[in-house]
Amino acid sequence: MRLKMDLQFFAGEKTEKATPKKRQDERRKGKVAKSQDINAAILLLSSLVTLIVFSKNILGNMMLLFEQFFINFDREVTISSVMQVFITAVFELAKLVAPIFVISIIAAIASNFLQIGFLFTTESLKFDLKRIDPIQGAKRIFSIRALVELLKSLLKIVCIGSITFFIIWMYKDEMLMTAFTNAEGALSFFGRVTATMGISATIALLFLAILDYAYQRFDFEKNLRMSKQDIKDEYKNMEGDPLIKSKIKERQRQAATRRMMSEVPNADVVITNPTHFAIAIKYDEKKASAPYVLAKGVDQTALKIKEIAKEHDVVMVENRPLARALYKAIEIGDVIPEEFYQAVAEILAYVYRLEKKA
Repeated sequence: MRLKMDLQFFAGEKTEKATPKKRQDERRKGKVAKSQDINAAILLLSSLVTLIVFSKNILGNMMLLFEQFFINFDREVTISSVMQVFITAVFELAKLVAPIFVISIIAAIASNFLQIGFLFTTESLKFDLKRIDPIQGAKRIFSIRALVELLKSLLKIVCIGSITFFIIWMYKDEMLMTAFTNAEGALSFFGRVTATMGISATIALLFLAILDYAYQRFDFEKNLRMSKQDIKDEYKNMEGDPLIKSKIKERQRQAATRRMMSEVPNADVVITNPTHFAIAIKYDEKKASAPYVLAKGVDQTALKIKEIAKEHDVVMVENRPLARALYKAIEIGDVIPEEFYQAVAEILAYVYRLEKKA
């Protein structure tokens, strides 16, 4: 038993990779493959590293700030003294936070640039009724993407929880011994443990973010696919209306013909096949090492070339085989091939003799 199947049934299936134009249009709309987890992981890692590097400086400034605070309040409390302490505290805290703030901004910009390069668009800020459509919202909530995001969140919770538990378990004995140490030793120990947990958890998040970025690219490419009909429609839109395209080509041909005809009076000779072919030849050793074609044509164009040549007293020489061969072998502006040197040289020599006699 044979089954007949109409292949047009599959014409709308999106199986083809997106064209460069499609990618460019989507990029203008702000639709790119990007993982927010990479941004968060790089931002968190850079902030933790900055905090660790400047920890001694931050601790020293905080101790100095507390000393100044208590020294100032050791005197009589007035509105001016309170304002002075408040301004000093704000200024000192700003100095403490500034390095972390600056590094965080640089890390956020760098993480986005590494993923998508430079991109500025306002398309995503435009009002779109589809964003508040409850049906579309329900589809997004119960979609495959929502399920993947849920699994990602659970995986991150499990990873971070496991790492935190493992590090605390590693240092459990030392933690119990902090009860017998001074405040400075306990603070130093807990700071070291916290930094270890933060760095370890951030590295794990960065690894998960790389996997997420790979998935985002796969999902982006999948959503960007086009059907064969989409590619055809895009090509038609790029090319424009066939009627307009044909008119543009016709005008271009007319302009090229006018330019070509304007060069005929400068020719040394026009080689013809009495009614069908005409080739205008020029030899100028300053422009080319061999004779070259100024104009050529068949039928009506050939007649027009001969009319212009006659008006400007350009010599016409009939040579049917040479005219046909030259028309097929070379284009306007090209130097004649080597196999035609002798035949064309004889014709030019004949023309030069005529001009000398004249």
